Amino acid sequence: MPNVPLTRRGVLLVLSSPSGAGKTTLAKRLLQEEAEEIRMSVSVTTRAPRPGEVDGKDYRFVSKTEFQRMREGGALLEWAEVFDNFYGTERAQVEDFVNSGHDVLFDIDWQGARQLAETMPHDLVRVFILPPSGGALEQRLTSRNMDSPEVVARRMAKAADEISHWPEYDYVIVNHDVDESYAELKAVVTAERLRRERQVGLSALVREIESEL
Repeated sequence: MPNVPLTRRGVLLVLSSPSGAGKTTLAKRLLQEEAEEIRMSVSVTTRAPRPGEVDGKDYRFVSKTEFQRMREGGALLEWAEVFDNFYGTERAQVEDFVNSGHDVLFDIDWQGARQLAETMPHDLVRVFILPPSGGALEQRLTSRNMDSPEVVARRMAKAADEISHWPEYDYVIVNHDVDESYAELKAVVTAERLRRERQVGLSALVREIESEL
């Protein structure tokens, strides 16, 4: 008797952190090394494209009217307003990825993660990236020479609020060392892929094995 085919349902992987904690570095590495398994969630936004941005790749750019229609019609899994512009995640795209066995990576904050917990709770895995200390976070923000001292101060102030939501996450990684943190992130992804409820066809396979004993 042939073995029952075993596939898996994808994972919604949320990475959140205060600015400068190393989330983007970890996300880019994961996407590069797991290109066949993981897709990046492409957000819908009402803001204008920036130079070099490609519609459908970086964001899907829509009007505020279209965004409102999508939101009211239940087409968005989560959405937020940031600096007078709206951002959201399309339900159909994510559900297609998950149903086909692909994981979906989200770079969103605790508000988006909280909404996903309401719309697709059984598929969601939330990971919060912490800096090793407040001083280390400030040093990272300063050393990358991207922001003025005033902007760094605002980011540090916002970090306190973001970090206060860490108990809402399933896993917390303290980013002392990027290689060690990446190994921990990979361990989380591997374990979550092996969860019993995500292995489609497992019950049938077990029944087949039992019938052969």
